[in-house]
Amino acid sequence: MPSMLSAIPGLIFVTLCYAALCAFSPYGSCRKCHGWGSKIYTTRFTGQLRRGRLCRRCEGTGRRLRVGRALYNAVSRLHREGNH
Repeated sequence: MPSMLSAIPGLIFVTLCYAALCAFSPYGSCRKCHGWGSKIYTTRFTGQLRRGRLCRRCEGTGRRLRVGRALYNAVSRLHREGNH
C-alpha cells in the first residue's frame, strides 16, 4: 500500500505535463505516416525514396489531434451545449 501512495505525485505530475502539452501543442505527428503525410517507399532498382498514396488517417497533413485535446474538445462541447 505505501508504494501506491508514493506513485500518486508522479502520476499527477505526468498528467499535468500532458495537459500542458495538449494545451500548447494540440496536434502531434501522425503515428501511421510518421508526419510525412503519405506512405514513403523505396524504388526497386534505384533505392530512392518516393512518395506514395496520401495517409488515410491524417488525410495527408501529417498531423493528428492528440487524444487529450480531443477529450477536452468533447467535454467543452458537451458543457457548451448543455448550458445553451
